[in-house]
Amino acid sequence: MPPAGEALPFRPDHYAINLAARGLIGLALALPYRWRVPLVGWLMRRVIGPVAGYTRRARENLALVWPDLTPDEREAIAAAALDNAGRTLIENYSTRDFLARAAAIEPKGPGYAALIEARNSGRPVILVSGHFGNYEAARAALVARGFQIGGLYRNLSNRYFNAHYVRTMQAFGGPVFPQGRSGTAGFVRHLKAGGQLVLLFDQDVGGAPVLPFLGQPARTALSAAELALRLKADLIPFFAIRQPDGLGFRVELDAPIPHEAPEAMMQAVTAALETRVRAHPGQWFWIHRRWKVGGQV
Repeated sequence: MPPAGEALPFRPDHYAINLAARGLIGLALALPYRWRVPLVGWLMRRVIGPVAGYTRRARENLALVWPDLTPDEREAIAAAALDNAGRTLIENYSTRDFLARAAAIEPKGPGYAALIEARNSGRPVILVSGHFGNYEAARAALVARGFQIGGLYRNLSNRYFNAHYVRTMQAFGGPVFPQGRSGTAGFVRHLKAGGQLVLLFDQDVGGAPVLPFLGQPARTALSAAELALRLKADLIPFFAIRQPDGLGFRVELDAPIPHEAPEAMMQAVTAALETRVRAHPGQWFWIHRRWKVGGQV
């Protein structure tokens, strides 16, 4: 990054990618919701994914984790994962329609009662999930019920796309914070005031401890557990599971993870995600290079 106050250089490649993406999103948003969501899922599955190399990467991840599956079985899961990624993208840009649908979702599970009790007592809560289903459906459903659900995001390398990407997250309600020193200070203040925060934990983090995920070693950040211990916050795994119609979601909140060593807490969170991935393998983000420690590049 250039020094503070100095303009960033113009990136024609990033600018062109952003224009193409904005054009696609704009065209999709002109369609009725029930058409646009499956359309963008289809485009990701059949056009964007194969061209960008996402389909190949998903196949490689599946071969690493589940080598006993047939090629056809891996292909079906990879296709479903790309479809889910495309649907998630356009859902998150369909603010009004998506929020209206999410507001009608009644969260389930023992963690929901724990979340209500924590809010009523002014105790902070960290809601932790993975890139599964569409976690924004859960955040939107909880915000609609009066929870102050903050979000943490990583700025994208393409600053042109990042500008409107951040606005879409802000539109869901609840404060959002960028990764980094200023963002960390903001969400810590939010939690200390008795708020709630969403964290996603299932991306590779260089230098993080190695924990098994789906039977393979994966570097896993302990920050969610460490923050929960530091602030005496409940750590609650949650999941928004896409339903068979491709448009609806079921939101589940597991019981809070007992406070113990951070590694043990994050292994318990990992186990909760593994349960959902095994039940609905096409809803996890197989595009991500999750197992770099195992030889991915």
